[in-house]
Amino acid sequence: MRWGRYLPRASWGSGLGGALQSADERIPFLIHWSWPLKGKLPLGLPSAFVHHRGSSTGSSPTSRSRGKLFQGISASEAVECHRRNLAEWFSRLPREERQFGPTFALDTVHVDPVIRESTPDELLRPPAQLALEHQHPTAGLPPLSLSQLFDPDACGRRVQTVVLYGTVGTGKSTLVRKMVLDWCYGRLPAFELLVPFSCEDLSSLGSAPASLCQLVAQRYTSLKEILPLMAAAGSRLLFVLHGLERLNLDFRLAGTGLCSDPEKPEAPAAIIVNLLRKYMLPEASILVTTRPSAVGRIPSKYVGRYGEICGFSDTNLQKLYFQLRLNQPDCGTGAGGAGISATLAQRDSLVEMLSRNLEGHHQIAAACFLPSYCWLVCATLHFLHAPTPPGQTLTSIYTSFLRLNFSGETLDSTDPSNLSLMAYAARTMGKLAYEGVSSRKTYFSEDDVRGCLEAGLKTEEEFQLLHVFRRDALRFFLAPCVGPGHQGTFVFTVPAMQEYLAALYIVLGLRKTTFQRVGKEVAELVGRVGEDVSLVLGIVAKLLPLRALPLLFNLLKVVPRVFGRVVGKSREAVAQAMVLEMFREEDYYNDDVLDQMGASILGVEGPRRHPDEPPEDEVFELFPMFMGGLLSAQNRAVLAQLGCPIKTLDALENAQAIKKKLGKLGRQVLPPSELLDHLFFHYEFQNQRFSAEVLSSLRQLNLAGVRMTPVKCTVVAAVLGSGRHALDEVNLASCQLDPAGLHTLMPVFLRARKLGLQLNSLGPEACSALRDLLLHDQCQITTLR
Repeated sequence: MRWGRYLPRASWGSGLGGALQSADERIPFLIHWSWPLKGKLPLGLPSAFVHHRGSSTGSSPTSRSRGKLFQGISASEAVECHRRNLAEWFSRLPREERQFGPTFALDTVHVDPVIRESTPDELLRPPAQLALEHQHPTAGLPPLSLSQLFDPDACGRRVQTVVLYGTVGTGKSTLVRKMVLDWCYGRLPAFELLVPFSCEDLSSLGSAPASLCQLVAQRYTSLKEILPLMAAAGSRLLFVLHGLERLNLDFRLAGTGLCSDPEKPEAPAAIIVNLLRKYMLPEASILVTTRPSAVGRIPSKYVGRYGEICGFSDTNLQKLYFQLRLNQPDCGTGAGGAGISATLAQRDSLVEMLSRNLEGHHQIAAACFLPSYCWLVCATLHFLHAPTPPGQTLTSIYTSFLRLNFSGETLDSTDPSNLSLMAYAARTMGKLAYEGVSSRKTYFSEDDVRGCLEAGLKTEEEFQLLHVFRRDALRFFLAPCVGPGHQGTFVFTVPAMQEYLAALYIVLGLRKTTFQRVGKEVAELVGRVGEDVSLVLGIVAKLLPLRALPLLFNLLKVVPRVFGRVVGKSREAVAQAMVLEMFREEDYYNDDVLDQMGASILGVEGPRRHPDEPPEDEVFELFPMFMGGLLSAQNRAVLAQLGCPIKTLDALENAQAIKKKLGKLGRQVLPPSELLDHLFFHYEFQNQRFSAEVLSSLRQLNLAGVRMTPVKCTVVAAVLGSGRHALDEVNLASCQLDPAGLHTLMPVFLRARKLGLQLNSLGPEACSALRDLLLHDQCQITTLR
């Protein structure tokens, strides 16, 4: 999660004043801390944790941990108001979580990730050893819990400063949320006052001087009256500094002078340095979270304990997370309230199948080592098996997932380029992903990975950025392969992520040949110089009778046009490759992509393939779906927030090239599963006009034998429900349809002349739906089976 930067500090002051504020007045601050403006993983979900003492939902913050410091009526009221405000702000759900039901609460599904105590010597290991290996708790050192972070160290010394570090997706933000909420509800009695700071927010202030008291008062006005008591709080005062990688700290005396006065204005970075030096408020406790590459910014002599957030290194933690989240009462409620008992059984079945797959399929367990991927698995299962919210697509789930992890993240705050971490990942990991899709492989050697990461690096600054990416984010995208026969290779953390990044690499225009790169530079140069040269040639042509000048003048205009045509041909080639991938005859009798996605998560029932059998050809049918989805306006807006903008003109030209190729190949008769994939592509694209033009020749909808889950019914209804031309036949025989599915598909049935619903066991509940269909004034059905 990233807090701050977009919200004016003045609104912080006015929004935190009293306990009786209206919710509307607090919205800017709440959004600022929760997610939507700066969406990192919402504090408390993918790296979740379990409260074994019951949920705090619906309870109020308590003052039972208050000691002697804040005994006065005004002081105690200020602290209680601060508790209530923090509890309100940190309990807000982001939009991604509201899909799990109206009564869903993060406080009921939290599972503690493993925190392993480490030493400064371990932090000095070569980065090559830190890139992709799993970190398991060292023998003899039990994992740390939040309540143990400030316990005395092995030598009995008091610990005042704790640094927690972890790669992207391990749950740093979750731990901050849990610690804040635990304090709000009286579960951290060691601290009488907790003050959280976002380092991103502090970095946005630049070098503008402000005192520590001003920084606190501007963000928490309820504490304004008790600021003089902070110095006397001692170790019972806890500062939480989240995201230290966003601050450039200089511990040299020549760079940051000593300051012990909390009321003296200094640059925010200087205040943090003196807090960590223990020169300002020397008795206060401090918790710091950061990415691994920034751990060294704090000299080790100022740190009492290092803790590495290791994620869910135990599969039992993964299973616990899935059980809690997938068994939520509102998760998967049937459409219109139908089929509630079946939904309960289905939830139990999903959890059981997922648990079995975690035990037998070690690669998915390796992926769920990162708590954020546990969230992605749950969100995908919810999309596949529960009624889909309007406008939600598989591409939007993956795009939102990346926004939750990477929005607002720069690769290295010390680098002047201020390069987006996601933009760097799209360029490097996208290249690897696309090369894998092109060569139809999912396993990559170390040389493959190094070749994509180090391609084109020339300067020391570029190698430094690569070093930061390897330490902080490479493990998020790649995992060591644990399957037999592929030791020493790497795979993308989840297979669909490879196809998503490959599609992103294409739509961002990052795939360029040498001719295209050089040609673009020449064309831009000629275009800039051409105007000046043309003006000079026009004057000279009037003074001297030089017949060659008009020819040279025309040539200068031709160069950009020629390059534009070359780029257009390149787009058509990409569209051709995408459409061919969508309509590969070798995949005609595969399951549809939605069933493939479910099988990759839940596993395949039945005998497994023998290790000695030749491997099946890799299938990349999600790649074209993601390409279409990334071109939708919704996903382009999110990508722009990630630092990966797709220009509207480029999106239109890509869409035109795709439509041209689809118009030629899309007229052929497709098997039911491939036809559903074709419709799913249009659903991901979310462009009704585009779909209406491409599907105008579709007259028969034959989905016989396709298992029509709620999401598939939604896909078909969304794509074909608004069409104007009649469908000669709609065949949904043996599709496991239920009455809820009939209701969803009603707009499609109204366009059909022949409707086949046999072998579906619809039951008596479907009679009223069919009666309403046949009596509808727009019904065109002449034959019903």
